[in-house]
Amino acid sequence: MAQLQAKRQDEKPADMPVNLSDRAIDNLRFIRETMERSTHFTAVPGYGGVLMGVTATAAAYIAASQPSPREWLIVWLTEAFLAFAIGLLAMWQKSKIAGESLVSAPARKFAFGFVPPMIAGIVLTLGLLRYGRYELMASVWMLLYGTAVVTGGAFSVKIVPVMGWVFVAAGAVAFALPAAYGNYVLGASFGLVHIVFGAIIARRYGG
Repeated sequence: MAQLQAKRQDEKPADMPVNLSDRAIDNLRFIRETMERSTHFTAVPGYGGVLMGVTATAAAYIAASQPSPREWLIVWLTEAFLAFAIGLLAMWQKSKIAGESLVSAPARKFAFGFVPPMIAGIVLTLGLLRYGRYELMASVWMLLYGTAVVTGGAFSVKIVPVMGWVFVAAGAVAFALPAAYGNYVLGASFGLVHIVFGAIIARRYGG
C-alpha cells in the first residue's frame, strides 16, 4: 500500500496542468515574432555586409595610391558595383534561407526607402564629375548612402537605421576635414562600419 501511494505521488507532477502564464507568454512571443516578420524586412545581409566592408577596405587602400582623381574615382565606382552585387546576392541567399520573398510588402517598403537617396547620389556624382569637384564626392556618398540605409532601414531590424546614422555622421565629419582625408573616412565607414554592423546583424538576425 505504501508503495502504491509513493508511486502515485511520483506520477502526480506529470499530471499537473501547464502554467497558464507560461503559455500566455509563449503565445505573446509567437504573435510578436510573427508580426515583426510580416512588417519588417529581415533579409538585410550580415555576412554580405562584412564582405562588402572587406572589399571597401581594399578599395580605400588601392584608391589612395592612384595618381589622379579620375583614377581614384574609377577605383571607388568599381567597388560600388562590386558591393552592390555582393549585397544583392547575399540578400537573395538570406531571404531564400529564411523563406522571405524579395517582393514581399516589407521588402518593397525597404526598397522604396532605400532607392531614392541612392539615385540622388548617382545624379550628384555625375554633376560633381562634370565640374571636377572630386573632393566633395566622399562626403556626398557617405551622406546619401547613410540616408538610404536610415530610410530603408525604418522597415527593417532596429540596428540597420543605427548603421545609417553612423554613415551620415561620417559624411559630416568628412566635410569638416581637409579633402585629403576623404579617402580615409571612406575606408573607415564603408569598410570598418560595414564589417562591425555586418557581424552584429549576422550574429543576431540569422546571417
